[in-house]
Amino acid sequence: MQKSYKTIKSVVGPLMLVQRVEGVTYNEFVEIEQATGEIRHGKVLEVHEDTALVQLFTSAQGLEIATSKAKFLGRSLELGVSPNMIGRFFDGMGRPRDGGSPIIAKKRLDINGVPINPTARDYPNSFIQTGISTIDGLNTLVRGQKLPIFSMSGLPHPQLATQIARQAAVRDGEKFAVVFAAMGITNDEADFFVRELEKTGALSHSIVFINLASDPTLERIATPRMALTAAEYLAFELDMHVLVIMTDITLYCEALREVSAARKEVPGRRGYPGYLYTDLATLYERAGCVKDKKGSITQIPILTMPEDDKTHPIPDLTGYITEGQIVLSRELAKRGLNPPVDVLPSLSRLKDKGIGKDKTRHDHSDVLNQLFACYASGKDAKELAQILGESALSNVDKLYSKFADEFEKRFINQGFYMNRTIEETLNLGWELLMILPRTELKRIKKVHLDEFYTKK
Repeated sequence: MQKSYKTIKSVVGPLMLVQRVEGVTYNEFVEIEQATGEIRHGKVLEVHEDTALVQLFTSAQGLEIATSKAKFLGRSLELGVSPNMIGRFFDGMGRPRDGGSPIIAKKRLDINGVPINPTARDYPNSFIQTGISTIDGLNTLVRGQKLPIFSMSGLPHPQLATQIARQAAVRDGEKFAVVFAAMGITNDEADFFVRELEKTGALSHSIVFINLASDPTLERIATPRMALTAAEYLAFELDMHVLVIMTDITLYCEALREVSAARKEVPGRRGYPGYLYTDLATLYERAGCVKDKKGSITQIPILTMPEDDKTHPIPDLTGYITEGQIVLSRELAKRGLNPPVDVLPSLSRLKDKGIGKDKTRHDHSDVLNQLFACYASGKDAKELAQILGESALSNVDKLYSKFADEFEKRFINQGFYMNRTIEETLNLGWELLMILPRTELKRIKKVHLDEFYTKK
């Protein structure tokens, strides 16, 4: 039941206190109507006896509490969903920002979602092709997986995010869509995302939610939930395989910290709220496959590590919840290698479930393991040469050093506009492995060596 109250006691910053309320619940959506007819929105952060603490989605500037009334709508914030959302841009609250008409909703869904019953989850076991060799070949993305990208300030993660949005596809011809959520970005970055998706045609199978740095803090917290709600509708009601890309999770966490400070909560590590882990889990755990459902949700959250610190609470807690990480390298970026994926610390814990015969190719696992091993040996050889000089290297060490150089130059450095199939990636891997003698390829089965290792 909707109830209106003229008992607004105070407004401090984005927080509003309403007294003598009844039946109000946590997270309930609120409309604040002024005497002029202007309506602002908020949600209930806390309820104590007959007092409700409401956070405003917009600035409180100009709000006359003596003549305003708060209406509690009896529901959480909802998103109107429809198949017509595909190909459209929205703001962080789900309103069209592309100049088009509002969406005629087939239904309205709570943006907080419904937890997936653990017994209803199906194990991820199918491949998603991103067209990027360092991901497809070495850290394979699997449907239903949560695979974050750990970046650093100033690195080209926006370009990598749009490359994945443009190129991602499933290989079995099933229905596929991308939901892109950008939080706290500048107008220039927003224009870049829009331009890239439009000019390449990727927008035809995408839904985009954009929250600008100038938008309200609470909208930034709602943006990823809007995107995930749209993804759940596409996946579990329209039977589509959906890839959700969210950038930048660090800015989302900063918004959480700002809200926590406004509520005067006791801070946790580095000032972030003590419930940061739980809050991130409510986002990440909305990925997955469900038994008896054809669709799936796969997530690629992108975060910038403050001060390039992997032990910072945001990457640290993200690593606990997700299944691996793709790590970007500042050193590779300085050398002009793009996308600058550092393959050695990167990991996809579910890659073995999404590769092999009938999924990628029967030799994929062997090639993957051998490329990792040879690149690590090549890096060791290059470090040894820097200390002792190249003359101290054996002939085999020199070949490993050459392999590392060629691997970075040809495998890692593919640029932001080259889309490689998994077959092209694996064939390139074989070309690089043939720099080394056959006797050094000890992680590859003989049957695969006989098939693919040919004379130069």
